[in-house]
Amino acid sequence: MLNTFVSIFKVEELRKRIFFTLLLLIVYRIGGHIPTPGVDGSVISAALSQQSIFGMLDLFAGGAFAKATIFAMGIMPYISASIMLQLLGAVVPFLQRLQREGEEGRRKITQYTRYLTVLIAAMQAWGTATFLTTIEYNGVQAVHMSPTGFIPLTILTFTCGTIFIMWLGEQITERGIGNGISLIIFIGIIARLPDAVISEVMKVWNGVQPIIWEIVAMAVMLGVIASVVLITRAQRRIPVQYPRKVVGRRVFGGATTHLPLSVNAAGVIPIIFAQSIMFLPSTVAQLFPNVEWLGNLVQDSLAPGSVVYYIIYGLIVVFFGFFYTAIVFNPMEMADNMRRNGGFIPGIRPGKNTAQYIEKVLTRITLPGALFFAAIAILPWVIIPMFGVSNYFFSFFGGTGLLIVVGVALDTLQQVESHLLMRHYDGFMKKGKIRGRSM
Repeated sequence: MLNTFVSIFKVEELRKRIFFTLLLLIVYRIGGHIPTPGVDGSVISAALSQQSIFGMLDLFAGGAFAKATIFAMGIMPYISASIMLQLLGAVVPFLQRLQREGEEGRRKITQYTRYLTVLIAAMQAWGTATFLTTIEYNGVQAVHMSPTGFIPLTILTFTCGTIFIMWLGEQITERGIGNGISLIIFIGIIARLPDAVISEVMKVWNGVQPIIWEIVAMAVMLGVIASVVLITRAQRRIPVQYPRKVVGRRVFGGATTHLPLSVNAAGVIPIIFAQSIMFLPSTVAQLFPNVEWLGNLVQDSLAPGSVVYYIIYGLIVVFFGFFYTAIVFNPMEMADNMRRNGGFIPGIRPGKNTAQYIEKVLTRITLPGALFFAAIAILPWVIIPMFGVSNYFFSFFGGTGLLIVVGVALDTLQQVESHLLMRHYDGFMKKGKIRGRSM
Protein backbone atom coordinates (compact mmCIF):
# COMPACT_ATOMS: atom_id res chain seq x y z
CA MET A 1 0.00 0.00 0.00
CA LEU A 2 2.86 2.39 0.85
CA ASN A 3 4.51 1.70 -2.51
CA THR A 4 1.22 2.48 -4.23
CA PHE A 5 0.97 5.90 -2.56
CA VAL A 6 4.58 6.59 -3.54
CA SER A 7 3.72 5.62 -7.13
CA ILE A 8 0.95 8.24 -7.20
CA PHE A 9 3.48 11.01 -6.85
CA LYS A 10 5.77 9.49 -9.49
CA VAL A 11 3.12 10.11 -12.18
CA GLU A 12 3.37 13.83 -12.97
CA GLU A 13 -0.14 14.24 -14.44
CA LEU A 14 -1.77 12.35 -11.55
CA ARG A 15 0.25 14.32 -9.01
CA LYS A 16 -0.86 17.63 -10.53
CA ARG A 17 -4.50 16.54 -10.62
CA ILE A 18 -4.47 15.50 -6.96
CA PHE A 19 -2.80 18.73 -5.79
CA PHE A 20 -5.21 20.78 -7.89
CA THR A 21 -8.18 18.95 -6.37
CA LEU A 22 -6.88 19.42 -2.82
CA LEU A 23 -6.25 23.13 -3.46
CA LEU A 24 -9.81 23.77 -4.66
CA LEU A 25 -11.30 21.75 -1.78
CA ILE A 26 -9.29 23.89 0.65
CA VAL A 27 -10.70 27.00 -1.03
CA TYR A 28 -14.20 25.57 -0.59
CA ARG A 29 -13.63 24.92 3.13
CA ILE A 30 -12.24 28.43 3.66
CA GLY A 31 -15.31 29.92 1.99
CA GLY A 32 -17.51 27.90 4.32
CA HIS A 33 -16.17 29.97 7.26
CA ILE A 34 -16.58 33.47 5.77
CA PRO A 35 -19.63 35.04 7.44
CA THR A 36 -22.44 36.73 5.55
CA PRO A 37 -22.54 40.52 6.19
CA GLY A 38 -24.98 41.57 8.91
CA VAL A 39 -25.43 38.10 10.44
CA ASP A 40 -24.53 36.76 13.88
CA GLY A 41 -23.54 33.16 13.10
CA SER A 42 -23.53 32.04 16.75
CA VAL A 43 -27.17 33.07 17.22
CA ILE A 44 -28.20 31.23 14.05
CA SER A 45 -26.29 28.07 15.04
CA ALA A 46 -27.92 28.05 18.47
CA ALA A 47 -31.41 28.62 17.04
CA LEU A 48 -31.14 26.06 14.22
CA SER A 49 -29.73 23.39 16.53
CA GLN A 50 -33.24 23.14 17.96
CA GLN A 51 -34.78 22.43 14.53
CA SER A 52 -34.00 19.03 13.00
CA ILE A 53 -35.46 20.03 9.64
CA PHE A 54 -32.27 21.91 8.74
CA GLY A 55 -29.90 19.16 9.89
CA MET A 56 -29.58 17.39 6.54
CA LEU A 57 -29.34 20.65 4.59
CA ASP A 58 -26.49 21.69 6.86
CA LEU A 59 -24.87 18.26 6.33
CA PHE A 60 -24.79 18.80 2.54
CA ALA A 61 -23.55 22.37 2.98
CA GLY A 62 -20.67 21.23 5.19
CA GLY A 63 -21.92 23.18 8.21
CA ALA A 64 -22.10 26.45 6.25
CA PHE A 65 -25.89 26.74 6.46
CA ALA A 66 -26.04 26.74 10.28
CA LYS A 67 -23.42 29.51 10.34
CA ALA A 68 -25.04 31.47 7.47
CA THR A 69 -21.72 31.83 5.67
CA ILE A 70 -21.35 32.88 2.03
CA PHE A 71 -21.59 29.20 1.00
CA ALA A 72 -24.79 28.59 3.01
CA MET A 73 -26.75 27.36 -0.04
CA GLY A 74 -24.05 24.83 -0.86
CA ILE A 75 -24.28 22.90 -4.11
CA MET A 76 -27.91 21.80 -3.70
CA PRO A 77 -29.35 24.35 -6.21
CA TYR A 78 -27.09 22.86 -8.89
CA ILE A 79 -28.22 19.35 -8.03
CA SER A 80 -31.87 20.46 -8.09
CA ALA A 81 -31.35 21.99 -11.54
CA SER A 82 -29.73 18.76 -12.77
CA ILE A 83 -32.70 16.75 -11.50
CA MET A 84 -35.21 18.99 -13.25
CA LEU A 85 -33.42 18.83 -16.59
CA GLN A 86 -32.96 15.07 -16.41
CA LEU A 87 -36.64 14.58 -15.59
CA LEU A 88 -37.63 16.95 -18.40
CA GLY A 89 -35.23 15.14 -20.72
CA ALA A 90 -37.49 12.08 -20.52
CA VAL A 91 -40.55 13.98 -21.82
CA VAL A 92 -39.38 17.12 -23.68
CA PRO A 93 -38.40 16.36 -27.33
CA PHE A 94 -35.93 19.29 -27.51
CA LEU A 95 -33.91 17.99 -24.56
CA GLN A 96 -34.10 14.45 -25.94
CA ARG A 97 -32.54 15.66 -29.19
CA LEU A 98 -29.76 17.38 -27.26
CA GLN A 99 -29.04 14.17 -25.35
CA ARG A 100 -28.61 12.32 -28.65
CA GLU A 101 -26.22 14.93 -30.09
CA GLY A 102 -23.27 13.63 -28.11
CA GLU A 103 -20.66 15.99 -26.68
CA GLU A 104 -22.15 19.14 -28.22
CA GLY A 105 -25.59 18.33 -26.82
CA ARG A 106 -24.14 17.65 -23.36
CA ARG A 107 -22.42 21.05 -23.40
CA LYS A 108 -25.71 22.78 -24.16
CA ILE A 109 -27.51 20.87 -21.40
CA THR A 110 -24.73 21.81 -18.99
CA GLN A 111 -25.16 25.46 -19.94
CA TYR A 112 -28.92 25.27 -19.34
CA THR A 113 -28.21 23.60 -15.99
CA ARG A 114 -26.05 26.56 -14.99
CA TYR A 115 -28.75 29.08 -15.88
CA LEU A 116 -31.37 27.11 -13.96
CA THR A 117 -28.96 26.82 -11.00
CA VAL A 118 -28.72 30.63 -10.79
CA LEU A 119 -32.52 30.92 -10.79
CA ILE A 120 -33.02 28.24 -8.13
CA ALA A 121 -30.19 29.61 -5.99
CA ALA A 122 -31.68 33.11 -6.12
CA MET A 123 -35.12 31.80 -5.08
CA GLN A 124 -33.68 29.74 -2.22
CA ALA A 125 -31.48 32.66 -1.16
CA TRP A 126 -34.56 34.90 -1.04
CA GLY A 127 -36.41 32.44 1.17
CA THR A 128 -33.38 31.88 3.40
CA ALA A 129 -32.67 35.60 3.76
CA THR A 130 -36.29 36.23 4.73
CA PHE A 131 -36.12 33.36 7.21
CA LEU A 132 -32.91 34.68 8.78
CA THR A 133 -34.56 38.00 9.59
CA THR A 134 -37.08 36.14 11.78
CA ILE A 135 -34.51 34.21 13.85
CA GLU A 136 -34.14 35.21 17.47
CA TYR A 137 -32.43 33.34 20.31
CA ASN A 138 -32.60 34.38 23.97
CA GLY A 139 -33.81 37.79 22.93
CA VAL A 140 -30.92 38.39 20.49
CA GLN A 141 -31.71 38.99 16.82
CA ALA A 142 -29.62 37.03 14.29
CA VAL A 143 -29.62 39.88 11.75
CA HIS A 144 -28.23 43.29 12.68
CA MET A 145 -29.27 45.12 9.51
CA SER A 146 -32.48 46.53 8.14
CA PRO A 147 -34.39 43.85 6.14
CA THR A 148 -34.63 46.29 3.23
CA GLY A 149 -30.87 46.22 2.73
CA PHE A 150 -30.13 42.79 4.19
CA ILE A 151 -32.37 40.69 1.93
CA PRO A 152 -31.01 41.92 -1.47
CA LEU A 153 -27.42 41.75 -0.18
CA THR A 154 -27.89 38.21 1.13
CA ILE A 155 -29.59 37.03 -2.08
CA LEU A 156 -26.60 38.29 -4.07
CA THR A 157 -24.10 36.78 -1.60
CA PHE A 158 -25.71 33.34 -1.41
CA THR A 159 -26.32 33.13 -5.17
CA CYS A 160 -22.74 34.11 -6.00
CA GLY A 161 -21.53 31.58 -3.40
CA THR A 162 -23.44 28.77 -5.11
CA ILE A 163 -22.17 29.84 -8.55
CA PHE A 164 -18.60 29.82 -7.24
CA ILE A 165 -19.04 26.34 -5.71
CA MET A 166 -20.49 25.12 -9.03
CA TRP A 167 -17.41 26.50 -10.82
CA LEU A 168 -15.11 24.77 -8.32
CA GLY A 169 -16.89 21.47 -8.94
CA GLU A 170 -16.60 21.79 -12.70
CA GLN A 171 -12.90 22.63 -12.46
CA ILE A 172 -12.26 19.59 -10.26
CA THR A 173 -14.12 17.34 -12.71
CA GLU A 174 -12.21 18.73 -15.70
CA ARG A 175 -8.71 19.21 -14.28
CA GLY A 176 -8.70 17.23 -11.03
CA ILE A 177 -9.59 13.76 -9.81
CA GLY A 178 -13.13 12.45 -9.52
CA ASN A 179 -16.54 14.05 -9.86
CA GLY A 180 -16.16 17.59 -8.53
CA ILE A 181 -19.74 18.05 -7.30
CA SER A 182 -19.68 14.75 -5.41
CA LEU A 183 -16.26 15.54 -3.90
CA ILE A 184 -17.52 18.89 -2.62
CA ILE A 185 -20.41 17.16 -0.83
CA PHE A 186 -17.97 14.47 0.36
CA ILE A 187 -15.53 16.93 1.93
CA GLY A 188 -18.38 18.82 3.59
CA ILE A 189 -19.55 15.63 5.30
CA ILE A 190 -16.06 14.50 6.30
CA ALA A 191 -15.16 17.91 7.75
CA ARG A 192 -17.74 17.55 10.53
CA LEU A 193 -16.75 14.01 11.53
CA PRO A 194 -13.99 14.93 14.07
CA ASP A 195 -16.43 17.01 16.15
CA ALA A 196 -18.89 14.13 16.21
CA VAL A 197 -16.19 11.65 17.33
CA ILE A 198 -15.01 14.01 20.07
CA SER A 199 -18.62 14.40 21.23
CA GLU A 200 -19.00 10.62 21.59
CA VAL A 201 -15.67 10.30 23.43
CA MET A 202 -16.74 13.01 25.89
CA LYS A 203 -20.02 11.20 26.52
CA VAL A 204 -18.11 8.10 27.61
CA TRP A 205 -15.54 10.14 29.54
CA ASN A 206 -18.23 11.99 31.51
CA GLY A 207 -20.20 8.82 32.19
CA VAL A 208 -23.22 9.92 30.15
CA GLN A 209 -22.95 6.92 27.81
CA PRO A 210 -21.81 3.39 28.85
CA ILE A 211 -18.74 2.34 26.90
CA ILE A 212 -20.33 -1.02 26.04
CA TRP A 213 -23.05 0.77 24.08
CA GLU A 214 -20.43 2.69 22.11
CA ILE A 215 -18.61 -0.55 21.29
CA VAL A 216 -21.82 -2.22 20.12
CA ALA A 217 -22.74 0.87 18.09
CA MET A 218 -19.29 0.85 16.44
CA ALA A 219 -19.66 -2.84 15.59
CA VAL A 220 -23.03 -2.13 13.96
CA MET A 221 -21.54 0.79 12.05
CA LEU A 222 -18.64 -1.29 10.74
CA GLY A 223 -21.10 -3.94 9.61
CA VAL A 224 -23.14 -1.31 7.79
CA ILE A 225 -20.03 0.09 6.11
CA ALA A 226 -18.95 -3.39 4.96
CA SER A 227 -22.41 -4.15 3.55
CA VAL A 228 -22.53 -0.81 1.71
CA VAL A 229 -19.12 -1.43 0.11
CA LEU A 230 -20.21 -4.96 -0.85
CA ILE A 231 -23.44 -3.86 -2.51
CA THR A 232 -21.82 -0.82 -4.13
CA ARG A 233 -19.27 -3.00 -5.95
CA ALA A 234 -21.60 -5.98 -6.60
CA GLN A 235 -22.21 -7.00 -10.22
CA ARG A 236 -24.34 -9.43 -12.17
CA ARG A 237 -22.20 -10.70 -15.05
CA ILE A 238 -24.06 -11.88 -18.16
CA PRO A 239 -21.94 -14.23 -20.34
CA VAL A 240 -21.39 -13.05 -23.93
CA GLN A 241 -20.01 -15.30 -26.71
CA TYR A 242 -18.25 -14.01 -29.83
CA PRO A 243 -17.95 -16.43 -32.82
CA ARG A 244 -14.70 -17.15 -34.60
CA LYS A 245 -13.85 -15.34 -37.82
CA VAL A 246 -11.20 -16.55 -40.27
CA VAL A 247 -9.53 -13.80 -42.31
CA GLY A 248 -6.84 -15.27 -44.52
CA ARG A 249 -4.67 -17.37 -42.23
CA ARG A 250 -5.62 -15.52 -39.07
CA VAL A 251 -8.44 -16.41 -36.69
CA PHE A 252 -10.27 -13.65 -34.83
CA GLY A 253 -12.85 -13.83 -32.06
CA GLY A 254 -14.06 -17.00 -30.47
CA ALA A 255 -13.73 -15.49 -27.02
CA THR A 256 -16.18 -15.69 -24.13
CA THR A 257 -16.54 -12.55 -22.08
CA HIS A 258 -19.24 -11.02 -19.89
CA LEU A 259 -21.46 -7.97 -19.68
CA PRO A 260 -21.14 -6.49 -16.16
CA LEU A 261 -24.36 -5.01 -14.75
CA SER A 262 -23.90 -3.22 -11.46
CA VAL A 263 -26.40 -3.72 -8.65
CA ASN A 264 -25.97 -0.02 -7.90
CA ALA A 265 -25.57 1.36 -11.41
CA ALA A 266 -26.85 4.80 -10.38
CA GLY A 267 -24.19 5.24 -7.66
CA VAL A 268 -24.88 7.99 -5.13
CA ILE A 269 -27.09 9.96 -7.52
CA PRO A 270 -30.45 8.63 -6.17
CA ILE A 271 -29.47 9.54 -2.60
CA ILE A 272 -28.39 13.07 -3.56
CA PHE A 273 -31.44 13.59 -5.78
CA ALA A 274 -33.85 12.28 -3.13
CA GLN A 275 -32.34 14.51 -0.46
CA SER A 276 -32.56 17.50 -2.78
CA ILE A 277 -36.27 16.88 -3.35
CA MET A 278 -36.88 16.50 0.40
CA PHE A 279 -35.40 19.98 0.86
CA LEU A 280 -38.07 21.44 -1.44
CA PRO A 281 -40.94 21.70 1.11
CA SER A 282 -38.77 23.55 3.64
CA THR A 283 -37.58 25.90 0.87
CA VAL A 284 -41.17 26.68 -0.13
CA ALA A 285 -42.07 27.21 3.54
CA GLN A 286 -39.21 29.73 3.80
CA LEU A 287 -40.49 31.62 0.75
CA PHE A 288 -43.96 31.89 2.30
CA PRO A 289 -43.37 32.28 6.04
CA ASN A 290 -46.87 33.69 6.62
CA VAL A 291 -48.60 30.52 5.40
CA GLU A 292 -49.15 28.84 8.75
CA TRP A 293 -50.49 25.50 7.52
CA LEU A 294 -47.47 25.03 5.22
CA GLY A 295 -45.04 25.71 8.05
CA ASN A 296 -46.87 23.27 10.33
CA LEU A 297 -46.88 20.60 7.61
CA VAL A 298 -43.13 20.92 7.09
CA GLN A 299 -42.37 21.01 10.80
CA ASP A 300 -44.64 18.13 11.83
CA SER A 301 -44.87 15.68 8.91
CA LEU A 302 -42.01 16.47 6.52
CA ALA A 303 -39.25 17.09 9.05
CA PRO A 304 -36.42 14.53 9.52
CA GLY A 305 -37.44 12.13 12.26
CA SER A 306 -41.09 11.78 11.27
CA VAL A 307 -42.41 8.51 9.85
CA VAL A 308 -43.97 10.24 6.83
CA TYR A 309 -40.64 11.89 5.97
CA TYR A 310 -38.74 8.61 5.83
CA ILE A 311 -41.44 6.73 3.94
CA ILE A 312 -41.43 9.41 1.24
CA TYR A 313 -37.64 9.61 1.32
CA GLY A 314 -37.26 5.85 0.89
CA LEU A 315 -39.74 5.74 -2.00
CA ILE A 316 -37.93 8.58 -3.78
CA VAL A 317 -34.58 6.78 -3.39
CA VAL A 318 -36.07 3.65 -4.97
CA PHE A 319 -37.66 5.68 -7.78
CA PHE A 320 -34.44 7.49 -8.68
CA GLY A 321 -32.54 4.21 -8.46
CA PHE A 322 -34.67 2.91 -11.33
CA PHE A 323 -34.91 6.25 -13.14
CA TYR A 324 -31.19 6.96 -13.26
CA THR A 325 -30.36 3.35 -14.17
CA ALA A 326 -32.76 3.68 -17.12
CA ILE A 327 -30.85 6.78 -18.24
CA VAL A 328 -27.41 5.20 -17.83
CA PHE A 329 -28.27 1.86 -19.47
CA ASN A 330 -30.06 1.49 -22.80
CA PRO A 331 -30.69 -2.26 -23.28
CA MET A 332 -31.67 -1.85 -26.94
CA GLU A 333 -28.47 0.05 -27.74
CA MET A 334 -26.39 -2.55 -25.88
CA ALA A 335 -28.09 -5.36 -27.80
CA ASP A 336 -27.50 -3.61 -31.14
CA ASN A 337 -23.82 -3.03 -30.38
CA MET A 338 -23.46 -6.66 -29.38
CA ARG A 339 -25.13 -7.84 -32.61
CA ARG A 340 -22.99 -5.56 -34.81
CA ASN A 341 -19.87 -7.13 -33.31
CA GLY A 342 -21.21 -10.64 -33.74
CA GLY A 343 -21.72 -11.23 -30.03
CA PHE A 344 -24.66 -13.01 -28.44
CA ILE A 345 -25.86 -14.23 -25.06
CA PRO A 346 -25.97 -18.05 -25.06
CA GLY A 347 -29.57 -19.22 -25.33
CA ILE A 348 -30.93 -15.76 -26.23
CA ARG A 349 -31.66 -14.55 -29.77
CA PRO A 350 -29.82 -11.38 -30.85
CA GLY A 351 -31.70 -8.12 -31.20
CA LYS A 352 -34.98 -7.47 -29.43
CA ASN A 353 -34.89 -10.66 -27.34
CA THR A 354 -31.42 -9.78 -26.05
CA ALA A 355 -32.59 -6.27 -25.11
CA GLN A 356 -35.58 -7.68 -23.24
CA TYR A 357 -33.36 -10.15 -21.39
CA ILE A 358 -30.88 -7.44 -20.36
CA GLU A 359 -33.75 -5.22 -19.21
CA LYS A 360 -35.26 -8.04 -17.16
CA VAL A 361 -31.96 -8.81 -15.44
CA LEU A 362 -31.31 -5.11 -14.84
CA THR A 363 -34.74 -4.68 -13.22
CA ARG A 364 -34.24 -7.69 -10.97
CA ILE A 365 -30.88 -6.52 -9.62
CA THR A 366 -31.81 -2.83 -9.39
CA LEU A 367 -34.82 -3.43 -7.13
CA PRO A 368 -32.97 -5.09 -4.23
CA GLY A 369 -30.10 -2.61 -4.61
CA ALA A 370 -32.46 0.39 -4.45
CA LEU A 371 -34.37 -1.08 -1.48
CA PHE A 372 -31.08 -1.73 0.34
CA PHE A 373 -29.89 1.86 -0.07
CA ALA A 374 -33.29 3.23 0.93
CA ALA A 375 -33.11 1.12 4.10
CA ILE A 376 -29.57 2.32 4.86
CA ALA A 377 -30.63 5.93 4.33
CA ILE A 378 -33.32 5.71 7.04
CA LEU A 379 -31.43 3.31 9.35
CA PRO A 380 -29.94 6.01 11.64
CA TRP A 381 -33.32 7.13 12.86
CA VAL A 382 -34.00 3.60 14.06
CA ILE A 383 -30.57 3.09 15.64
CA ILE A 384 -29.98 6.54 17.22
CA PRO A 385 -32.69 6.16 19.91
CA MET A 386 -31.52 2.59 20.58
CA PHE A 387 -27.83 3.37 21.25
CA GLY A 388 -28.06 7.02 22.25
CA VAL A 389 -25.27 8.14 19.90
CA SER A 390 -25.33 11.64 18.43
CA ASN A 391 -27.44 12.23 15.33
CA TYR A 392 -24.56 13.31 13.15
CA PHE A 393 -22.23 10.51 14.24
CA PHE A 394 -24.54 7.72 13.19
CA SER A 395 -26.00 9.66 10.26
CA PHE A 396 -22.48 9.61 8.84
CA PHE A 397 -21.79 5.93 9.48
CA GLY A 398 -25.25 4.54 8.84
CA GLY A 399 -27.21 6.81 6.55
CA THR A 400 -27.13 9.31 3.73
CA GLY A 401 -23.68 10.56 4.64
CA LEU A 402 -22.19 7.07 4.59
CA LEU A 403 -23.70 6.20 1.20
CA ILE A 404 -22.28 9.37 -0.33
CA VAL A 405 -18.87 9.03 1.33
CA VAL A 406 -18.44 5.36 0.33
CA GLY A 407 -19.67 5.91 -3.22
CA VAL A 408 -17.51 8.97 -3.85
CA ALA A 409 -14.45 7.40 -2.20
CA LEU A 410 -14.71 4.26 -4.34
CA ASP A 411 -15.26 6.22 -7.56
CA THR A 412 -12.29 8.50 -6.84
CA LEU A 413 -10.12 5.55 -5.88
CA GLN A 414 -11.06 3.83 -9.12
CA GLN A 415 -9.99 6.87 -11.15
CA VAL A 416 -6.63 6.97 -9.36
CA GLU A 417 -6.32 3.23 -9.97
CA SER A 418 -6.92 3.62 -13.71
CA HIS A 419 -4.24 6.35 -13.94
CA LEU A 420 -1.74 4.05 -12.21
CA LEU A 421 -2.57 1.03 -14.34
CA MET A 422 -2.24 3.01 -17.59
CA ARG A 423 1.32 3.79 -16.57
CA HIS A 424 2.10 0.19 -15.52
CA TYR A 425 2.01 0.76 -11.76
CA ASP A 426 0.31 -1.61 -9.36
CA GLY A 427 -2.98 -0.29 -8.06
CA PHE A 428 -4.25 -0.16 -4.50
CA MET A 429 -5.43 -3.78 -4.74
CA LYS A 430 -2.95 -6.00 -6.57
CA LYS A 431 -5.54 -8.75 -6.72
CA GLY A 432 -8.75 -7.61 -8.33
CA LYS A 433 -7.92 -3.97 -9.16
CA ILE A 434 -11.11 -2.81 -7.39
CA ARG A 435 -13.23 -4.98 -9.63
CA GLY A 436 -16.90 -5.34 -8.89
CA ARG A 437 -17.98 -8.34 -6.89
CA SER A 438 -20.06 -10.96 -8.70
CA MET A 439 -23.59 -11.64 -7.54
